[in-house]
Amino acid sequence: MATLGRVCSKILQFKVKSLKARQCFVTFRDPKTVRVISTACVCVAGGGLLLYIGHRLGKLHTVHALKPRKVDDELVRAVKLTSRERRFIKFASVEYDGQLYMTPQDFLESVVEQEPRPRLKRRQLSDRDLDMIRDITPSLKQGSTQMFRSMRDKGIISYTEYLFLLSVLTKPQTGFRIAFNMFDTDGNQRVDKNEFLVMEKIFSHAWKGKHGIPETIPREEDKRQPQPLVEDYVDDEQGLQRKHVVDTTLLVHFFGKKGKDEFRFEGFKRFMENLQTEVLELEFHEFSKGHDTITEVDFAKILLRYTHLDTNEYDMYLDRLLDRIKEEKGITFEEFRVFCQFLNNLEDFTIAMRMYTLADHSISKDEFMRAVKICTGTSLSRHLVHTVFQIFDEDGDGQLSYREFIAIMKDRLHRGFKSYAKNEGWDAFKSCVKQEMKTPV
Repeated sequence: MATLGRVCSKILQFKVKSLKARQCFVTFRDPKTVRVISTACVCVAGGGLLLYIGHRLGKLHTVHALKPRKVDDELVRAVKLTSRERRFIKFASVEYDGQLYMTPQDFLESVVEQEPRPRLKRRQLSDRDLDMIRDITPSLKQGSTQMFRSMRDKGIISYTEYLFLLSVLTKPQTGFRIAFNMFDTDGNQRVDKNEFLVMEKIFSHAWKGKHGIPETIPREEDKRQPQPLVEDYVDDEQGLQRKHVVDTTLLVHFFGKKGKDEFRFEGFKRFMENLQTEVLELEFHEFSKGHDTITEVDFAKILLRYTHLDTNEYDMYLDRLLDRIKEEKGITFEEFRVFCQFLNNLEDFTIAMRMYTLADHSISKDEFMRAVKICTGTSLSRHLVHTVFQIFDEDGDGQLSYREFIAIMKDRLHRGFKSYAKNEGWDAFKSCVKQEMKTPV
């Protein structure tokens, strides 16, 4: 009321001042001039009055749509998340009981796409939805290279399982046995549900240490009590699972609906091979467009798509390949798959290459093929090796710039956690047009 009274007082003062101003012009002899000046003064005074009232009333009824402090708090919380945690939250499209989950389709998109599919909000799962997911999940014996694609959004994957699946994609064949033995804690060559869930406990402890949360030491009387299947639940306020209150798709796939099944090494190996092949098929078919082969340029784009290269560097590699290709033969899926398996053995290949580094000696195509054969036990086709050399051989002398090759291929293994700036915006459009114009017809 006091504020309203002050506003009304100001209004009266303005009216008095405007009347006095109008009266002072009566001394002019020209009535026309008097009318013009009087009208102008009234307009100015009236306009000022309106501005003043709007200013005062605006202060009384200011509405803040978003408080800056809230944004700052959210940013602070986001800084605590790792790149993998942020990516999981970004792609997870379903939620149950306050916890976020990926679908099988979400996972595939998270490793081959820059952004998730547009959606209005996350889908809330009911108990009936979870029952349906358990009913349609295939057993380990029914696994295939199409499983994730065929299930699409009819499945759930937790954050810890997401980390496990990411590690599967970069495991070499020799690492399959090591991974199995890590799960097989009692050494009986079989993994049960309890042993598999140890993974979650490990990730839970790692998360605690990273975020400075002290570990709780169990009391002696607590040790004597039966422990739950997975303890040490951590509520990180981000919806990332640190324990399972529900059976996920992977748990049902590995251990059955009742959780009583076990898997041996052969079944585990087959699962890992199927997942690696499925992701590679997804990448390959994106470029093959239904054909049996992809072009050499498309092969280069797949190799470079996850790297840290800026647009100019990215174009330089493609331009170099286009200038040197005289005839396109194409790259088959089998050639592509074997090469990607070699990349999973990149650490061993790096050790082999250090011999040439110590001798200050570059590497030829034959030496490259021999090193790959020693590290992986498989042979790369001569055409694929020739294509790799055309991409990474800087001066065209038939010798590989293998240091740069290894650095870029390591980026390739970190798929989904690098910048995609070279594939976006006007620069990407210009680059696409330029490459299409150069591509042989």
